[in-house]
Amino acid sequence: MTAVYCWRLAPDGLATRRQLRALGLRPGGQDVVAQVERPRYRRGPLVAYLYRVDLARPVRPMTPGRWAALAKANTARRTCPACRSDAGYVIPASLGTCVTCAYPEEQSAA
Repeated sequence: MTAVYCWRLAPDGLATRRQLRALGLRPGGQDVVAQVERPRYRRGPLVAYLYRVDLARPVRPMTPGRWAALAKANTARRTCPACRSDAGYVIPASLGTCVTCAYPEEQSAA
């Protein structure tokens, strides 16, 4: 069982993933040491997992291959599957296509 702390009352030396990332670190395979709970009304508490800062490892640098893979994935997210054009924005999953293909009657009226 991990220790549970109230919001903003966690001891020094523990950090969330975002806090580690801001320090240029990553959990590095370590298990969750504790958690912080922030109360919310009408729903369960908001939970953040904490890791030890002294066991964290540096973030791995981006290699040229990783940059290329990221660029390719982002291009795929912007390419409309219907008209195969670059929409210039990430295609919403709710539409599945660019706005022009999703609403052709509104585009022709304008």
